[in-house]
Amino acid sequence: MTPSIASASAPLRAPFFRDAIDLIRTVGAGLLIAMLLQTVVAQPFTIPSSSMEPGLVTGDYVVTSKFAYGWSRASLPFDPPLGSGRLFGRAAERGDVVVFRLPRDRQQVWVKRVIGLPGDRVRVSSGQVFINERAIRRTDLGVTRDHDAPDRTVNLVRERLPDGRAYTTYDGGSDPGDDTETIVVPAGQYLVMGDNRDNSLDGRWPREVGVGLLPAENIVGRAEWVVASWKSGAGLFKPWTWFKLHSDRFFVRVL
Repeated sequence: MTPSIASASAPLRAPFFRDAIDLIRTVGAGLLIAMLLQTVVAQPFTIPSSSMEPGLVTGDYVVTSKFAYGWSRASLPFDPPLGSGRLFGRAAERGDVVVFRLPRDRQQVWVKRVIGLPGDRVRVSSGQVFINERAIRRTDLGVTRDHDAPDRTVNLVRERLPDGRAYTTYDGGSDPGDDTETIVVPAGQYLVMGDNRDNSLDGRWPREVGVGLLPAENIVGRAEWVVASWKSGAGLFKPWTWFKLHSDRFFVRVL
């Protein structure tokens, strides 16, 4: 008897479907592991703006520690509505560079530096930051050009916190309009600022415009390392630009 088409082709289909199922399982397991690592351990982000210059510049690929402050719904992909609070929560320290979900639009992820802790009174006057009426110590490092806007000159300033931690900022010159009233930081929140002080819609601005006061549970994690940095014009869907990198920004510690 001549075998039917169905019975003759059956032995060929089975290995194909088994291979396809194995491939799907392998890819699925890989995606699950990657998602787990990004949720629990660390997650990369790309810096989209110049508000944290000179420490972080546009195009930086930054690894963010998820376990630095414990985990909240903000740490999870897609920000699921799982309630408030943090699991194994730890407080951020003054000077930490934090990645967070913007209070007015939690789908937006921003990065700034923690300046004010709960209970602090913070104000800015003539470019000088005061915390509890004590000025953050500043050292003028001279004039430089803005990394992203080389036609703009700025003062490079090192700020040193009372605990000795230091970082550099851009100061484009004091403007009375940049002065703030004293901001009192409530419990469970932080005041964050960009290092590019004249180009940052941060905690000095009301929530409708900038960040406003940042709830602790909105923090995704602490920025730790710049592992690479792409130049202007590079893009994921333009393979010929993938190697347009800043050669001096591989594995740079975020200060």
